[in-house]
Amino acid sequence: MTTVVAVRKGGQVTMAADSLVTFGDTRLSHRAEANQKIFTVEDAAGQSLFAMAGAAAHFLVLQHALAAQPREQLMFGSKHEIFRTFTMLHPVLKDSFFMQTKEDDHEPYESSQFTMLMANQSGIYGIYSYREVFEFKEFWAIGSGRSFALGAMHAAYDIKSRTSRDVAEAGIAAACEFDRNSAPPVDVLTLKLKVSK
Repeated sequence: MTTVVAVRKGGQVTMAADSLVTFGDTRLSHRAEANQKIFTVEDAAGQSLFAMAGAAAHFLVLQHALAAQPREQLMFGSKHEIFRTFTMLHPVLKDSFFMQTKEDDHEPYESSQFTMLMANQSGIYGIYSYREVFEFKEFWAIGSGRSFALGAMHAAYDIKSRTSRDVAEAGIAAACEFDRNSAPPVDVLTLKLKVSK
């Protein structure tokens, strides 16, 4: 698993992620593989940051699937744009990357099988397996260390001197301290928001 956080504060949005990969009981540290969980996509409006929790296969699949799309079709400026983009991407994931869409017998829709956090100049978004899209006003976290990260970011967010980067680093530090599936070093990327909060 992993921990990924995103924070929106002071006209900036910051995304941070740990670098540990696990396979059951086996840990693949940064020393063994230079693992970076955040990647950048050039989209119709500029740049978006992405990171996922869950199966390691999702990382390369999504990177390649997004890279194969025309830039003008990658629209991530609102919940509705993100939903439309990922609905368009779903058949590509099935047909070109052999994604298994079944989770259980009572699922309402085909699953895209991922839990993702995305940040760009319009804000922070969570994208989940049935293409649910949530827009977060202040901060959010995904992965096995999310509870620790959310608690730390909640405690740090209202301190006026804390920047979006400071709050994100507090969240990742808590996850790396207490979650057995998260570990440093940490990647941190910051973008300027179009409309500040």
